[in-house]
Amino acid sequence: MTTNDAVYLGTGRRKNAIMRVRLVPGSGKVTVNGRDGAEYFGRQALLNFALAPFRVTDTTDHFDVIANASGGGISGQSGALRHAIARALLTAGDYRAELKKAGFLTRDPRMVERKKYGLKKARKRPQFSKR
Repeated sequence: MTTNDAVYLGTGRRKNAIMRVRLVPGSGKVTVNGRDGAEYFGRQALLNFALAPFRVTDTTDHFDVIANASGGGISGQSGALRHAIARALLTAGDYRAELKKAGFLTRDPRMVERKKYGLKKARKRPQFSKR
């Protein structure tokens, strides 16, 4: 078994999704939970969104992505993957300026608002009847 010293780790979060990523020098293959990235996300747009840090840093086909996803839905997981890849690229090279300018290092703080009692959803109220 060969040991690969060039493994870069990163953790990303978005909504309730958590993504743990390993970047290994390779050809650009994406694997999420043991499945191909395009097959896992189902839509190419979500995969392209997640791989944006590679385009910003011009490292598109330099690394293979091995990701472990938990929580959330596919959209949140895609955003978490983007965050994790950006964090892993920080340890891979001197890309901080490009990633920071593109906004990939900031965790998106938006969360789902909780449902309140007496309401149908977080803000939707029952119809008001005057008489």
